[in-house]
Amino acid sequence: MPHGRDRFRTAVAGTALLCAVTVLAGCSGGGDGPGPRAASASPKPTPPPKPVWNVSPSSVAAVGDSITRAFDACTVLADCPEMSWATGTDAEVNSLALRLLGPARVAGRSWNLARTGARMAELPEQMAAAAAERPELVTVMMGANDACRARAEEMTPVGDFRASFAAALTRLRAGAPKAQVYVSSLPDLHRLWETGRVSPLGRQVWQLGICGAMLKDPTDLGPTAERRRTAVRDRVVAYNRVLREECAKDARCRYDGGAVFGFAFDQPQLSPWDFFHPSKSGQARLAELAYRQITKA
Repeated sequence: MPHGRDRFRTAVAGTALLCAVTVLAGCSGGGDGPGPRAASASPKPTPPPKPVWNVSPSSVAAVGDSITRAFDACTVLADCPEMSWATGTDAEVNSLALRLLGPARVAGRSWNLARTGARMAELPEQMAAAAAERPELVTVMMGANDACRARAEEMTPVGDFRASFAAALTRLRAGAPKAQVYVSSLPDLHRLWETGRVSPLGRQVWQLGICGAMLKDPTDLGPTAERRRTAVRDRVVAYNRVLREECAKDARCRYDGGAVFGFAFDQPQLSPWDFFHPSKSGQARLAELAYRQITKA
C-alpha cells in the first residue's frame, strides 16, 4: 500500500499530465478557475443610424394664419393662396412645395390648411386636419395674431401660447406620428413698424386698425408708445422661444433658428395695400428661407 506522501505525489503528477493533454481546452490547476472558452469572431460594425430628418419630403401640408394664406399679396383684402410661400403655385414665388415637389405634383401632394385671422389656440384643430392628409412634412407659421391685438394688454399669455402649441404637436402625432414639422419663427413686428412708418400711405392704412398694439400712432416716439412697442416685441421674442423649446422636444421637428424673425423685410417685400403682410416678393423670400432650412443636412 503506497504511503500518504506517495499518493499525493501521484495525484499531482496525474493532474499535471491531464492539463498538458487538454491545455487547448483551457485547463487550470485550480478547481475554481474559468472553464473552456470558445474562440470569438470579430464583431460586425454597427451601421450608422438613419437620419430622422428627410431633406426631400414628397408631400406638404401648411398650417397657420394670413401669412401662409398670402393675404393681400395679389389684391386688397383677399387671400391669394396661389402665392403662398408654403404651397403656392405661382412660379415667381417659387413656393416651398414647388421647390420640393415640382409643378406636376403640387396640386395633389400639398394642402394649405391655414386660415386668415387664426391664433395659436386654433393650431391643434389645424394640425388634426393636417394629420388626416398623412403628409411627410407639415409647415407651421402661427402666432403673429396672438401679438397683433388692438391693445398690448390683449396679447395671448405666453403660458397659453405654449399649451396650445404643445397640444397641436400632440394632435399631429396622434394621426401622423412620422410627419416632419418645420416651425417658422414669427417676424419681428417692431422692424416692420420701422420699415413701414416712413411711408405716408402705410401710416394712413395702419390707422384703420392693423396690429394696433404695434402700429397704432406710428409717428409717436414718446415713452408711452415706445414702451407699448417694446412690450409687443418682447412678447414675440417669448413666443419664438416657446416654439424653439417645444419643437426641440420632438425628434421630427425643426425650428428655423430665428431665420424669419431676423429677416429684414424691405418695403417692396410688404403688401402695397397694408404695408404689413408679405407681398409677392416677400412670400418668395419666406419660401427661400424655409427651403434652405428644410433641406439642410
